[in-house]
Amino acid sequence: MDYGFTFAAYAVAAVLFILSLGGLSGQESAKRAVWYGIAGMALAIVATLMGPGQGLWAVSLILIALGGIVGYQLATKVQMTQMPELVAIMHSLVGLAAVFVGFNADLQISAVTGMLAGAGIDRCDPVFSAITCAEKFGQAGLFDGISSFGALIAKKTAVEITILRIELVLGIWIGAVTFTGSVIAYGKLAGKVNSAAKQLPGGHMLNAAAAIGSVVLAAMYLNDAGSWTLILLAVLALFIGYHLIMGIGGADMPVVVSMLNSYSGWAAAAIGFSLGNDLLIVVGALVGSSGAILSYIMCKAMNRSFISVILGGFGGTSGPQMEVTGEQIAIDTEGVAAALNEADSIIIIPGYGMAVAQAQQSVSELTRKLRAKGKTVRFAIHPVAGRLPGHMNVLLAEAKVPYDIVLEMDEINEDFPSTDVAIVIGSNDIVNPAAQEDPNSPIAGMPVLECWKAKQVFVSKRGQGTGYSGIENPLFYKDNTRMFYGDAKKSLDALLPLID
Repeated sequence: MDYGFTFAAYAVAAVLFILSLGGLSGQESAKRAVWYGIAGMALAIVATLMGPGQGLWAVSLILIALGGIVGYQLATKVQMTQMPELVAIMHSLVGLAAVFVGFNADLQISAVTGMLAGAGIDRCDPVFSAITCAEKFGQAGLFDGISSFGALIAKKTAVEITILRIELVLGIWIGAVTFTGSVIAYGKLAGKVNSAAKQLPGGHMLNAAAAIGSVVLAAMYLNDAGSWTLILLAVLALFIGYHLIMGIGGADMPVVVSMLNSYSGWAAAAIGFSLGNDLLIVVGALVGSSGAILSYIMCKAMNRSFISVILGGFGGTSGPQMEVTGEQIAIDTEGVAAALNEADSIIIIPGYGMAVAQAQQSVSELTRKLRAKGKTVRFAIHPVAGRLPGHMNVLLAEAKVPYDIVLEMDEINEDFPSTDVAIVIGSNDIVNPAAQEDPNSPIAGMPVLECWKAKQVFVSKRGQGTGYSGIENPLFYKDNTRMFYGDAKKSLDALLPLID
């Protein structure tokens, strides 16, 4: 078959993926961008089924159908509050796939190398054309009964085989780190694993030893020590992924999710080189680079060291945290309503608690009623609000909150001193003044929304707990702060009739 269609389709799919990635940078273009991505993936699947190595269509279609059914079930059942952990577990599947493909490539290399040695045939000289190689091996009957990937391996020179082995080593190592790292990230986000940073005795030295061991095993594998070295390398990589993410606290989990997204992309790119699949290389590079850039931007927004975060929280503060004194003063629904009715300017700060309570529609209705009374209402979004980049933006867009009143931290932080009321709905770390006041706080130096500078602050919160990251928040004890206890949706629904 002429594979010109496949390569042309891959080129079009790559353009669609690039358009999709670019469109996701804006709320108004995001829906169109998603359709670009869907079209690109559909085209890529069709082109792959019709391209080199075609065959076993029945099995392929059955697997695609099963995957589609599972994906549909997840899409209809997963709540928006569960999206961060869903993304994390999807990353784990990408990493696991990279590991399986890498081991399969090693098996193919071993099988074809054995066949060539058994037939007494040396590999093609680099100056030979691919057609000459194909004829040479075809005449020896070496293409009978082997896969198209095996045939591709048979035609490679010794140098090309070494490069292929390097690629599959990278794919397996990055994929294994991504797999266990994503599983632990899922556990922390879903509350199944303690969100606090924890490491085994030895801490970062264990990570360093495992990394050095991985390099040694990779060198041994490339020097024909055997596939057992590849298995041990994968085991060490699985440990590194587990221990790295266990060593990162809840406050840094949004960065972790983004970084694991990057890892999955690089794993896919490495396997794309192994399989000779240009589209997989392009898409993997897009995902890997965009995830890394986003992680860097988020670390900068949190005043975090990019290197320290990806190395499992290396470094950090030392010494006791500042003691928080005072008491949390509660306020009832009538008190909040009275303050809102008298206020002229209001800033709402949404967080993960809003997502958990599914209160975005109630927040939207409150916004509509307040704006109808001529009040200035805006939203302040921290770069790491929620547990996934853009989490709050998606929720507010879903609730039809106008885009033009949803502002980023840098755009609105200076306006708090002139704001009458700031309403915090289920946020903790992103409004924690300890980031500025306590050098020993785990979030010391992190830019935060300075809502305590508003004339009045109301915090909608279930209870007096410390929240996901386990860090105490002095905001709750300040003189101008009142705690609006209760489920966010129920509290806001009770508040709505009192806004007149």
